[in-house]
Amino acid sequence: MPDCANPVEPLSRRKALAMAAAGAAFAVLLPHIAHGDPAAIEAELKKLYGDKPLVAGKIKLDVPQIAENGLVVPINVEVESAMTGQDFVKAVHVFADGNPLPGVVSYRFTAAAGKAAASTRMRLAQTQNIVCVAEMSSGALHSTKAEVKVTIGGCGG
Repeated sequence: MPDCANPVEPLSRRKALAMAAAGAAFAVLLPHIAHGDPAAIEAELKKLYGDKPLVAGKIKLDVPQIAENGLVVPINVEVESAMTGQDFVKAVHVFADGNPLPGVVSYRFTAAAGKAAASTRMRLAQTQNIVCVAEMSSGALHSTKAEVKVTIGGCGG
């Protein structure tokens, strides 16, 4: 039973070892958690599409140039397509090159969608590039990129 005059209990050996192990695990994982790798987007695209070329155009990517709050950055994507049975957008993938896991969101479409457009919000911890890739029913790949500057406390980033 703890002494009321001294409410702080002494640190047991077991608690000290548990805290040291948790700290060591955090120190080992922190570099992998805290930093994104721009090359990770290339690896993801290679995994999805091999060496197919990416052609610029057909994608309207609407993101703010400056995000005052990196916790809720709005993103709107629209891909130019007839959306018919022969010509439609199959998928749209959005990546952030500064995130530890670069894949932000993926959308799947069919010709019945009528329009290849979607919007969401994403979380960005730092200034980084947003890359959007659209896969067409013909197999063609279109891409675009935009930089979002995330300010820290509204004072620049």
